[in-house]
Amino acid sequence: MSQQLTNIAQLAQMYDPPSERITKGVLPHLMPFHRQYLGVATFFCVATGNADGLDASPRGGPPGFVHVLDDKHIAFADWPGNNRIASLTNLVEDDRIGMLFLFPGLEVFMRINGHAAINTDEALLESLKEKDKRPKCAIVVRIDEVLFHCGKAINRAQLWAESSRIERDQVPTPGQIVAAMTGAGADMTQQVDEGYYKSIRNDLY
Repeated sequence: MSQQLTNIAQLAQMYDPPSERITKGVLPHLMPFHRQYLGVATFFCVATGNADGLDASPRGGPPGFVHVLDDKHIAFADWPGNNRIASLTNLVEDDRIGMLFLFPGLEVFMRINGHAAINTDEALLESLKEKDKRPKCAIVVRIDEVLFHCGKAINRAQLWAESSRIERDQVPTPGQIVAAMTGAGADMTQQVDEGYYKSIRNDLY
């Protein structure tokens, strides 16, 4: 029978405390080196929540798509997705936000924790345009913590290794997933697959 740990003191006994370098690396504002990383960032995952639960979703764009407004604030556009608008809905109720940046080819993560607001300022939206498309809204994050996170998870996963690439036929396609859930036939499976890949490759903004 597994034993659940519910006591912070018990956890503290299991792990060594973080080093002084790690502790001092958690900052309440951006430094020039953080700005350099944001300038090349193309992907992050965003975590939000509300009284009913938590949500995490991906965000991506060209290098620098997350804009630095000042040392305490960053902003990014909200682009079309599946229209669940879970992150936006959560932020209306609970403005806490977590961001985890991945940098393809690099063995390091960057994390930002803070509070966010949905913003429709015309000048801000104009500055976040991509390919002549302007977002409906932007998320402005007030930074509480920014820190770098070691890349052990990347190397455990061999994330950037060519051998780690998953072949399309190893898992069900989006069309096959829809067919399994709805009982649709082969024609619908093909139609969903074609529509899915056309959309995610061409309808980006």
